[in-house]
Amino acid sequence: MLDPRHVIAFACVLGLLPLPLLSTSDAQQSDADAGNPVASETEDWSTLFDGKTFEGWEGDESVFRIEDQAIVGGQLKQKIPHNYFLATRKRYSDFELTLEFRLTGERTNAGVQIRSERIPDHHEMIGYQADLGAGYWGCLYDESRRRTVLARPEPKVIDEALRPNSWNHYRIRCEGPRIQLWVNDVQTVDYVEEDDTISRDGHIALQIHGGPPGEARYRKLKIRTLSD
Repeated sequence: MLDPRHVIAFACVLGLLPLPLLSTSDAQQSDADAGNPVASETEDWSTLFDGKTFEGWEGDESVFRIEDQAIVGGQLKQKIPHNYFLATRKRYSDFELTLEFRLTGERTNAGVQIRSERIPDHHEMIGYQADLGAGYWGCLYDESRRRTVLARPEPKVIDEALRPNSWNHYRIRCEGPRIQLWVNDVQTVDYVEEDDTISRDGHIALQIHGGPPGEARYRKLKIRTLSD
């Protein structure tokens, strides 16, 4: 006896019946099951950096500059005395952020601050950081607070995902207590904050870490807020 499913499939091939379509909710559920970010259809992406000016940002413009539609922090001729941050003037809570990054120099370290604050009368910021640099690629670090790596990828995972000395893609998603990171579409962090006293709101900032001469470049920054 023929299986009815085989009859339907054969009819679809002959064009006698329309092919079944995967619903949006089914597709989103598949993404969620695979650990991929899911956002509602009503959410719109907006540009966080216009490629020409520092509009919407604040920081030391003797350290940060714009070249070839990218924000560049640091320089290659002299040691960088301490950490510097270029921060958004606007605050963000639940969001998805995408950008491209590239580091130049030996032992250059940098990162993207999220849900962070400037420490008054100090050069530092406090908050989560999507880290960049040898030994820290794709890690989630707690800058100036617990001062430790909260979550990190297995070495093999980041080694296969990263393109050294080239542009790479970062995807950062914050929703409630959960923070997820992807480097070149490979997930490196899926972290859930257990401390309810830590703020889930703050600024986004681009860092160049103090240390040897080096440059961190950031471009194509886009963001969307996540609906409830």
